[in-house]
Amino acid sequence: MGAHLIQGERVATPVRVRKAAVASAMFAVPAATAQSIIDYSGLRVVRPLPGRAVCALAFARYLEGDLGPYHEFAVTFLVRDPETGGAGAFVHWLPVDQAFTLEAGRSIWGFPKLMAEIPAETTARGTRCAVKVDGRSAVAMSVRSGPPLPAVRTAPSLVAFSCLDGVTRRIPWTVEPGGIRARPGGAVVSPGDHPVAEELRRLGLHRAVSLSSASASRVRMLFHEGVPVTP
Repeated sequence: MGAHLIQGERVATPVRVRKAAVASAMFAVPAATAQSIIDYSGLRVVRPLPGRAVCALAFARYLEGDLGPYHEFAVTFLVRDPETGGAGAFVHWLPVDQAFTLEAGRSIWGFPKLMAEIPAETTARGTRCAVKVDGRSAVAMSVRSGPPLPAVRTAPSLVAFSCLDGVTRRIPWTVEPGGIRARPGGAVVSPGDHPVAEELRRLGLHRAVSLSSASASRVRMLFHEGVPVTP
């Protein structure tokens, strides 16, 4: 267990999220393009099919947790874990809408958090969110609700990766989702005019059909300390 001073407040690790809601979508994207986007990390994308990598977009509404309430949008890629040879999620872009979690995310885990406006609306039909950075539209995403899935009995142990200021970190975390709905397809991505939007277009997300989309209305998470790794 560690401790960090964030804006004069002590934050202990592991950091707990006691209640959140998440909507996400996964896409098959050109592996060469995905690799060129994340080359700065030293990590390598996983290629589940020849020439294809996996990019996932996720919107999270954090309601109760050690970092307070906030909205977050993530652009991630499935990468090879250099320590185990398994797979993990590399967090490439991570806008948030509150200053406390921004500082905590950057200083504790090296997550590339930046400040943004992230309005969102969730109805019985699904979730729609948008991201605006410095007054410029970055991306909007809608995720349609799918049929309910059985509850997860155990909290899966996962691995996330970050890269900030030239340091790549490995971050173990667990997630316990509830109220899960999923379906094939079901997501629409609309890039804006922010520089990250050009990356999304290079990946083809503005015209791609998602492999799958999912939502979870009751999510708990646990984030451990990030450890520098040599890819």
